[in-house]
Amino acid sequence: MEPIAIETKTPEELLTWAGGEFKNVGLASSFGLEDMVLIDMIHKLKVPISIFTLDTGRLHEETYQTMERVRSKYGLPVKVYFPDKDQVENLVREKGLYSFKESVENRKECCRIRKVEPLNRALADLDAWVSGMRREQNPTRTEIQKVEKDAPRDGLVKINPLADWTLKQVEDYIAANKVPTNPLHERNFPSIGCAPCTRPVEPGEDVRAGRWWWENPDHKECGLHRP
Repeated sequence: MEPIAIETKTPEELLTWAGGEFKNVGLASSFGLEDMVLIDMIHKLKVPISIFTLDTGRLHEETYQTMERVRSKYGLPVKVYFPDKDQVENLVREKGLYSFKESVENRKECCRIRKVEPLNRALADLDAWVSGMRREQNPTRTEIQKVEKDAPRDGLVKINPLADWTLKQVEDYIAANKVPTNPLHERNFPSIGCAPCTRPVEPGEDVRAGRWWWENPDHKECGLHRP
């Protein structure tokens, strides 16, 4: 598919294309609003796209509840990947439970151990993966394409079906299709990650202002979605 043609495709068209184009495709889900939209679409389209998630060991209870709602409502299996036990134990023993607040480097180390390494294992057997990233979410995401090469992972293709969607489009889809969502969204958590690294946002703040709020917005990626 030509790049220009890709950018005109709807999320449903891109998911259908991905399911037929690649042998093994997986959706990386943290069960946020965008991921729930994509799960609903995958269920309705019946495309062969698996769902996987990363359990860092520090997720909100509400996130686990949402995961179980996916299983019960859609009947879709969710493959869970955990961080390496020895790496987590060494990190906590050497630097404590909150080293990620001491520097950007420490925070990225924690993200690497708890998220990036498990993601790499999850992607090892895939030809392409799907994410719920949108361009308006953060300054680090304004240039993402709907289909792009995953630069750090040679040969892997990354698909962002909702890249050009606005938050209103996401919310309208959820309302129209009665998509279950994480209860934290009703408490002003538009973007949800690990419990110690996520807070509600104030009126007027961008959707990722509650993630690692002590850092500069230009640093607010954990390494899962490296440019």
